[in-house]
Amino acid sequence: MDRRDFLKCTLTLAALAPLARLTAQTGAAAAGADAGTESGKLTRRRFRDTDLTLPLLGFGMMRLPQKNGAIDSAAGQKLVDYAMKAGLNYFDTAWPYHGGRSELFVGEALSRYPRESYLLADKLPVRSIKSLQDAERIFQEQLRKCRTGYFDFYLLHALNRGNWETVKRCGLYDFVRRMQKEGKIRYVGFSFHDSPDVLKTIAEAHPWDFVQLQINYLDWHNYRSREQYEIVTKLGIPVIVMEPLRGGTLATLTSEATKILKTSAPDASPADWAFRYVASLPNVICVLSGMNRMDHLKENLRVYSPLHPLSDSERLTLASALAAYQKVDSVPCTACNYCVPCPVEVAIPRVFGAYNQYKIDGNFAAFKKAIDALPNEGGPASCVSCGVCLKKCPQKIDIPTQMKRIAAELKKK
Repeated sequence: MDRRDFLKCTLTLAALAPLARLTAQTGAAAAGADAGTESGKLTRRRFRDTDLTLPLLGFGMMRLPQKNGAIDSAAGQKLVDYAMKAGLNYFDTAWPYHGGRSELFVGEALSRYPRESYLLADKLPVRSIKSLQDAERIFQEQLRKCRTGYFDFYLLHALNRGNWETVKRCGLYDFVRRMQKEGKIRYVGFSFHDSPDVLKTIAEAHPWDFVQLQINYLDWHNYRSREQYEIVTKLGIPVIVMEPLRGGTLATLTSEATKILKTSAPDASPADWAFRYVASLPNVICVLSGMNRMDHLKENLRVYSPLHPLSDSERLTLASALAAYQKVDSVPCTACNYCVPCPVEVAIPRVFGAYNQYKIDGNFAAFKKAIDALPNEGGPASCVSCGVCLKKCPQKIDIPTQMKRIAAELKKK
């Protein structure tokens, strides 16, 4: 898509207005007026027609600080404590995060706080389930690991066309609703990675309390996030956003794109722009960020304390920056790590991360050094095109083809 097309299609305030009216007309869950809009206080949004409010910034537990290959519990605890003190009390974990250790960390980190003082979200790993008994066993184990008697928000994880068949076959929707009736789940939703037509099928199949979607200004058209957002908004389903920075991609732009943003707002980082972009959508109730450093946490809290929605002119500036950034031939990897372990030990996310950084800064020597430093010869040349990763990637990246391309580029210099 060229700059003209993006400027024509990007979400301006004028385009937001009809969605805001639609939200009001259909009883959608975008909560209306923000709560906590005074300076220094984290903005919160009301959940549906309840008295519950969510912090606009949520803490994603997929990318916690690490030390010696494990979660750095001490550093992670400091982040959780700082977040709680700032009013950021929404924590999102999942069964596969950090090899199953994220839930254990969350249970330990939050155990020092009264249960009613925080909101906890977890997810049923649909891809790992073969029967209803699997779901029941895993759910009870999640409660134990998280040291809780209930989850505030519970999701059917990473639904797509294939996983939706598992949900139907194993009766998983009825199961989570049964857990809700028993008081072990407050609100039921799902996270999603597939095309808009599949989302429409799932969203219309049952009543849902909320949905978690991948939305950012890069994916608004590339990943068809706009269509997805509009589908659930028309159905009155509030949105929790994941990947607002596209796996960190939108935090480090090209020099040309960064200059455009800095000229407009010298004190704002590229990440600031990305976070404000998604939070400016009226049907978004929470934006998740996987923060593993204190400076990132503080910066993100600053952006949302309170939120200042993007103006019309700022959207045009962001569109110009995106047009500049899209000149780079990068791989749309979010470093979710769902594709690993690889059967031949290719370090897939690390390869893509090094390659994308090279495309941004042009430092081939650093790129080659990063690839050479991978353990077990886990570089792109080791890929045997077995295709195991293709079924796991939520971004639908043709990983073997990309590995061949990157390996060829390494040989050129």
